[in-house]
Amino acid sequence: MPIPAQRDVEQTGAALAGWLARTLAADGDVVLGELRGPGATGFSNETLIVDASWSSAGEPRQASYVVRVAPTGYSLFPDAAFDTQYRVLRALSSTSVPVPTVRWYETDASVLGAPFFVMDEIRGRVPPDNPPYHMAGWLFDVSPEHRARLWWGAIDAMADLHGLDPRTCGLDFLTGGLGEGLAYYESFLESVEKDEQVPVARRALDWLRRHLPDEQPLGLTWGDARIGNVMYDDEGAVLAVLDWEMVGLGARAQDVAWALFLDRHHSEGCDVPRLEGFPSTAETVAHYEERTGTSLRDLDFYEVYSAFKFCVIMGRLAVIFKDWGLLPPDDGMAQDNTVTRLTERVLLERG
Repeated sequence: MPIPAQRDVEQTGAALAGWLARTLAADGDVVLGELRGPGATGFSNETLIVDASWSSAGEPRQASYVVRVAPTGYSLFPDAAFDTQYRVLRALSSTSVPVPTVRWYETDASVLGAPFFVMDEIRGRVPPDNPPYHMAGWLFDVSPEHRARLWWGAIDAMADLHGLDPRTCGLDFLTGGLGEGLAYYESFLESVEKDEQVPVARRALDWLRRHLPDEQPLGLTWGDARIGNVMYDDEGAVLAVLDWEMVGLGARAQDVAWALFLDRHHSEGCDVPRLEGFPSTAETVAHYEERTGTSLRDLDFYEVYSAFKFCVIMGRLAVIFKDWGLLPPDDGMAQDNTVTRLTERVLLERG
């Protein structure tokens, strides 16, 4: 199947302007600026950013919105859980975890081709994944102290999330736990293996099955917990916690281990040193435990768990890229990439 076509920007703008005019009860038309960031409809949530101007009750109004559109065709995860992301953002808006303000959720796919929700735009900076922030990007131009502020801001936001009671903040519909998580990713791996073998993921899963820790109390987990999913201001303060595709219930160590593994991937996994100023694993654990008054258990286990999940995700990406013709059919991306190589290293360390 070929790569999905890019959006028709003019058609999308007209549809969105009409929808906003009705939703905002505007006196007349809503005038939109240029759509920023229109991407292909594909395996990830599409993001459109737009400035809007209109009049309501005779008063001129303006706002900048971020429109998140559900994936069409391909989805990176077996269940995109788009509705869950919206519900999580709405629930967290009244907590200490900073998230974008969500205005509306539209389930009618006829407007933009898929359901979507609209948030207020927050303007800030996000550490890049491509290229990884230890290799290039704006983090090279800030001080080591600035980098440390970024890191601690993400860890503190994570700690605040972990301190919330899912029942009292309206998130008791979430599910999770180690057994459910392993079963989900094993099924995910099996679906990938219909097209691509990922041997290191199989070895990691075997290691996890042989080293299962005692189940820990379940709490809210961000899932994709890392500085690359945080927006910061120019001073390094957290403006918003982003991307809730992997949200659920689980052990605290699951999020901390994911953040540490992703950072390790962006440095050691890419054969570059960590930028000066980023705290070590020991410093991170000590800070988190002091901040929360809790002890992080089984962090080694959850590092392997993080590696396993990332390997499966990379395998799925390889399948998608080949289906889109971005990789040749015989390409070995699923078996050999920065994640699989780092996972091999982690498994050797764990024995």
